[in-house]
Amino acid sequence: MTEYHFGIRPNLNQFTHQLLQVFFVGLTLGMTRTVIPALAESEFDVPSGSFMLLMAFVVAFGFVKGSLNFVAGRLSERVGRKTVLIWGWIVALPIPAMILYAPSWNWIVAATVLLGINQGLAWSMTQTAKLDITHANQRGLTIGFNEFAGYFGVAVAGVVTGYMSQMFGVREGLMWFGMVVVILAIINALTFVVDTLPWARAEAANHAAGKSTGPVPRYPKNISDTPTTWEVFTLMSWRDKRMFAFSQAGLVEKFVDALIWVFYPVFFYSQGMSLANIGWIVGIYGFVWGISQFFTGPLSDKIGRQKPIVWGMWLCGAGVGMTLMSDGLAWWGFSAAVTGFGMALLYPNISAAVGDIAHPNWRGSAIGIYRFWRDLGYGIGALALGLVGYFSQSVEMGFWFTAVAMFVSGLVVMIWGEETHPRINPEA
Repeated sequence: MTEYHFGIRPNLNQFTHQLLQVFFVGLTLGMTRTVIPALAESEFDVPSGSFMLLMAFVVAFGFVKGSLNFVAGRLSERVGRKTVLIWGWIVALPIPAMILYAPSWNWIVAATVLLGINQGLAWSMTQTAKLDITHANQRGLTIGFNEFAGYFGVAVAGVVTGYMSQMFGVREGLMWFGMVVVILAIINALTFVVDTLPWARAEAANHAAGKSTGPVPRYPKNISDTPTTWEVFTLMSWRDKRMFAFSQAGLVEKFVDALIWVFYPVFFYSQGMSLANIGWIVGIYGFVWGISQFFTGPLSDKIGRQKPIVWGMWLCGAGVGMTLMSDGLAWWGFSAAVTGFGMALLYPNISAAVGDIAHPNWRGSAIGIYRFWRDLGYGIGALALGLVGYFSQSVEMGFWFTAVAMFVSGLVVMIWGEETHPRINPEA
């Protein structure tokens, strides 16, 4: 019988390839973040002031990615993590060509639907696979590494595509960048990635046999050992107040990402910023978010998950509001850094909290459903921001709406959430 070892060090080779995979996923997402929103009017004929039309591609992305997160988690417990990952990359193959030949904004929306499928399948699997092979006391570090690699990729792509679009043209620059990334990701997945589902099954067997060591997490009690999809969905969505608090926080924090994806480039472009400088401002947000998770992920392994989540929600909202309090490249870069650091505090630690109290029998489904609600926040946030922009005819009102939403959501986590780290708050 095969013996499965847990921890980052015994699985360092596979852990590294999974990090490379999420970096590729981040690059694929990041190539749409700077150039497309800023040039929606001049390059893709989106009428000036059409906030709802401008937000359409983010709405499509959010609803599709959220749904595919849900599907991916459940599927991965049946066909394996690697198979779902490869499906995600196959779906991404047409995206660069669609951007190159897009005759209208509708093609960009359609390409973003494929991007949502890719992200829902591929990013979910990189996160789930790492949690399968690492120890419970490494979950903060694990998610920190994962989200660092992904959002570092988003930041790198934002900067690189800004320059490539100036050098080669908008469509050609995005096409070549995207095609190279997707092909390299498929080669790496087929050649080096292994399926980690057997690790999850071995962990579940150890729990069932009483062979697990260390403190016992506070797993939810009102769920069966092999739950149905509906059981897990209702538990994550409202039956367990802790899971509800984390799911709503994930949903609301995506308002920030939707804002930065669309309103940031539009706002800065209207202020006379070049594409390269917009790429740097958005890139600072991504770089700080990504790099800081080396600190914020391990921090939660020491002090717990709940405090960094609440602090992060509030700091992130404050950074969004700060953007409007002054102007200039230096101030906007600093505001983006504050927003990114707040995101670094909350982002990996919500996922780690869900991983703490999700039993290995249904961990893949729990993570998929959390990510369903979280990435649905793209769609709901983009719709809300589009409506706020439409009725106020002001991009700036979207910033204030997002800042207030983040404060209220952090308050919900503080009141209804709970510390989930099994060492700090073990099962009685």
